[in-house]
Amino acid sequence: MTQMDYKYSLLGTPKDDYRKRPLLLEVDDRPVNLFAVLEVKRELPKRWSTLGCFRKIRLYSFLFGITIMFIIMASYILTGDKKGLLLTPSPYHFSSLVSPGPFAFNLSSIKDYTHIKLVVKSITSKMEFRSSRQVPDLKALINSEPHMFSVIPHKFLPGVRNPCWYEEYIGNITSDPYRANLYARYSRRFRTVFQHLRNTFREHLFHHDGKLYRMRCLPYFYIIGQPKCGTTDLYDRLRLHPDVKFTTFKEPHWWTRKRFGIIRLSEGFHDRYPVEDYLDLFDQAAYQIQGNVTGNGSGSASQPNIIIGEASASTMWDNNAWVYFYDNTTEGEPPFLIQDFIHALQPDARFIVMLRDPVERLYSDYLYFGIANKSAEDFHEKVSESLQLFEGCLTEYTIRSCVYNTTVNNAMPVRLQVGLYIVYLMDWLTVFSREQILVLRLEDHASNRKYTMHKVFDFLNLGPLTKEIETEITRSPASNTRRPADKNLGPMLPITKEILRDFYTPFNEKLAEVLRNDSFLWEKDPV
Repeated sequence: MTQMDYKYSLLGTPKDDYRKRPLLLEVDDRPVNLFAVLEVKRELPKRWSTLGCFRKIRLYSFLFGITIMFIIMASYILTGDKKGLLLTPSPYHFSSLVSPGPFAFNLSSIKDYTHIKLVVKSITSKMEFRSSRQVPDLKALINSEPHMFSVIPHKFLPGVRNPCWYEEYIGNITSDPYRANLYARYSRRFRTVFQHLRNTFREHLFHHDGKLYRMRCLPYFYIIGQPKCGTTDLYDRLRLHPDVKFTTFKEPHWWTRKRFGIIRLSEGFHDRYPVEDYLDLFDQAAYQIQGNVTGNGSGSASQPNIIIGEASASTMWDNNAWVYFYDNTTEGEPPFLIQDFIHALQPDARFIVMLRDPVERLYSDYLYFGIANKSAEDFHEKVSESLQLFEGCLTEYTIRSCVYNTTVNNAMPVRLQVGLYIVYLMDWLTVFSREQILVLRLEDHASNRKYTMHKVFDFLNLGPLTKEIETEITRSPASNTRRPADKNLGPMLPITKEILRDFYTPFNEKLAEVLRNDSFLWEKDPV
């Protein structure tokens, strides 16, 4: 009998894989990715007759049909027909859907240095930064989110720094105004806060012409990124300023995740959080702006200088949900970005971005979000695999398309794309002016907190502080530092740092050029 060769490949061409949305079946809570099934191909001798080929096709078709029928039956049997089949694409349930690039190498070996360098060289050779993108018009944005635009007005209250307005309250004043809020349903912390808010809700209703009104507010400013770059420390210090109020807790992630029904990254989609649930998070701050309305017949704010902030470190970069909710009409790029909607609603909003050497950011991200078996060697392997996946995407698409490619982002075991700051910043600058975005470095903040905090105060047009409050803000201990167990793992391998430095350097160079600040090259060792 003639020896037969076997070839293993992903079903479909690499080009097809990028364009397909993952189709999943869920059996006993375990998703099965049909596109990641390995296909066995036999190289048959030419002497096989047409009849033999026909029989083979019939056999494979029969086996495939049996497999699909078994999966369907198992799903209903094992789940009791309660959950059914998960046919809706979810960005958090698939494994490798992305074919590697032309430079295949042994990901488990640190010694394969030359091959990894070739991958990085291939990536950097394809770099191209477009100066602009096609910004969607207002009509298209409204058509995609009609309810959100119907709730938030075009104009806000005069004489109040923060964007606020009065909304007619048509509910029963004896009922719980937060009973349907999804943040309260899924968060124990919110349930506690909402208990206090519902106890004082009626006190803050404004009576006018026989109707009841409640004050609603959006943030005056947003801390939008990046993860593991010191946003928590900045948030904790700004909270100490008497004129700054925040949501009831950091990182509501409404713009990027909750409004799409993403609660936890491992659970797929839930009910989408309406904009009213997001606005409820600012009620506590709105009450302070509004003050005591019982003795104020005009309804004017008693503390008009208070501003509200929102700090979700995903706002700058996370558009992963777009592929499931918007039509792909822009060659693999999202037709709408988070900033398009914010700009349409708040063209005068302000944004703070805290950045860090992307090489160190990635390792910190790995240590913080990694679950088990963390090590410098494991990090190196995950970096190598992620680079190969990213390079594979670039064989078919542009840098920007791959940065926003949901399949690639969820297939990479470490979040390489989060450190490509310039790609995101350039897209934000297509709708907001440079004066509306303050970009800071964690390295500067760590070495001189007083300097960075004063930059923030000036950017937000905050008034002077007493010496005691300023001392408390600038000298309080740093927040969200690396855990002792993670510190014990030591630094990343020198070879990993070199590879990542080569990968990020061209992006850093463009960032420094746009910001006109060479410190964003991160050429010196980070703190």
